[in-house]
Amino acid sequence: MAADKRDAKIRLGGMALLNGVLVHGPSAWACAVRTEDGELKVAAEPKRVRASRVENPLLRGPARIAEVFAVFPELRRRLPEARLPFQRGGVLGAMLATAVAVRAVKGSRNLSPLARELVGGLLSAVPAVLALRGSDLAAYHGAEHISIGSYEHGEPRAREHERCGSHLLGPLVASSAIGATLASRAPAHLRAPARLAAQIGALAVATETFGWMTRHPDKPLSRALAWPGHELQHRLATAEPTPQQLEVAEAALAACLKLEREADGANKH
Repeated sequence: MAADKRDAKIRLGGMALLNGVLVHGPSAWACAVRTEDGELKVAAEPKRVRASRVENPLLRGPARIAEVFAVFPELRRRLPEARLPFQRGGVLGAMLATAVAVRAVKGSRNLSPLARELVGGLLSAVPAVLALRGSDLAAYHGAEHISIGSYEHGEPRAREHERCGSHLLGPLVASSAIGATLASRAPAHLRAPARLAAQIGALAVATETFGWMTRHPDKPLSRALAWPGHELQHRLATAEPTPQQLEVAEAALAACLKLEREADGANKH
């Protein structure tokens, strides 16, 4: 990577698109896409919503999700050529079919409450799996991981990344199932707010567990929790990118780092 190893490493996240890569840091985001005629286009802006300012453990997870979703309207305005992962018609159809299936599973009397929630949670991941099939999304996902990982470690890295959102799948499904099962035992008139509280709590537990995993990667429990996500990345969620796709990811990374360093310099002055 061209990044200077003497630089303090900025903690970055990312997201693969159907035709590009989104990279975001504590205070800015940048997106690069390859248009249908082969042109490389880049857009970058400071963030309007910053989860890094939230210190409450219960709110940190929801705040991080809200931070990412707040970028989408600005991204579509600045870079209308960007194609988000779920814009494919087949994936939208799968989302509707999955919603019906999840509803049927959760209404089943042949499964225990905990089993219903676990199966429903796993079914909810089906649209994401379908989004990765038959498109460039998996390759751009790999390019995102390679560019960010190489920057962070100061050396070329593989397409699997230790902070990929795939590592959230296990903790989120488990915590959501437990929370929903407990909420179902609440009195009827309190069940709706109990379910909402359970969903927020599950997201908080999953993101805090994920944070612990990234801080303690050598712990046996951390490795065990990370194994499903790593295998998902290696076998399905990522693919080896082409040099052209890596160029797109590097362009997004460079644009994001430029804004982050400018913001850091302004704060110091």
